[in-house]
Amino acid sequence: MAIIAEYQQRLVGCGAIAGNVLKCIAIDPSLQGEGLSLKLLTELLTLAYELGRSELFLFTKPCNAALFSGAGFWPIAQAGDRAVLMENSRERLTRYCRQLAMYRQPGRKIGAIVMNANPFTLGHRWLVEQAASQCDWLHLFVVKEDASCFSYHDRFKLIEQGITGIDKVTLHPGSAYLISRATFPGYFLKEQGVVDDCHSQIDLQLFRERLAPALQITHRFVGTEPLCPLTRNYNQRMKLLLEAPGDAPPIEVVELARIEKNGGPVSASRVRELYRQRNWQAVAALVPPGTLSFLMQLAESEHQTA
Repeated sequence: MAIIAEYQQRLVGCGAIAGNVLKCIAIDPSLQGEGLSLKLLTELLTLAYELGRSELFLFTKPCNAALFSGAGFWPIAQAGDRAVLMENSRERLTRYCRQLAMYRQPGRKIGAIVMNANPFTLGHRWLVEQAASQCDWLHLFVVKEDASCFSYHDRFKLIEQGITGIDKVTLHPGSAYLISRATFPGYFLKEQGVVDDCHSQIDLQLFRERLAPALQITHRFVGTEPLCPLTRNYNQRMKLLLEAPGDAPPIEVVELARIEKNGGPVSASRVRELYRQRNWQAVAALVPPGTLSFLMQLAESEHQTA
């Protein structure tokens, strides 16, 4: 949903809302300094509140942060001089971390996994089993954004079913502070490589400096990525940014080799392709019973509404 500003039948400003993120806010350079930016932002905020979206975020260049600070936004993570993440509360992130701290568990080795599970596979279960066996406790976070093939609600339910029987695991509801690539608007950055780098830096900075200390996380587990270069690069950045010396305690990144079945890695993308083919025998070899049942029911409902 977008708002535009016109002057003398000419487009001079625009802004948009995607979920709980304000984006694409731009003003004609000839009118900058005239107060139009603040007026446009005020209209966007009013629209967001009318839509019931009160917890808002925006990404911008650090040089623009002062403008948005005047409208009640506060910086919470920054990627050098290229991008800053702001939210419309000074205390919300702190409150969230206090809530997380209530789930602390004793131990010297506390692990974490951030999982999309689109959908949940036997590879995901194996990763959770291995991580839990190596830790005193494991915290499992689910990516919240509905930018996947399957909704957050369905993915969370499949994960909850899929990890049944694995001890020493806390499954956490999705959080807006786990920044997915799908919700990171890189429109103000010119190169895709820079966009990906800024996304990973902001996401991992929030995890290392705010979320991990709340739970005293010492290790983060990921599976190897043989298929997707973007995810593989993110994992490399994760190792660099989480393990480097800094103000927050370092977090060791543990990369576990993916399991393989029938000549290839067990991956959600492979399951999605087999699902599109309705190859249930092949799907059944890659997913737990709960995921298989869900996919078959979904296929049946799609057939009935086609």
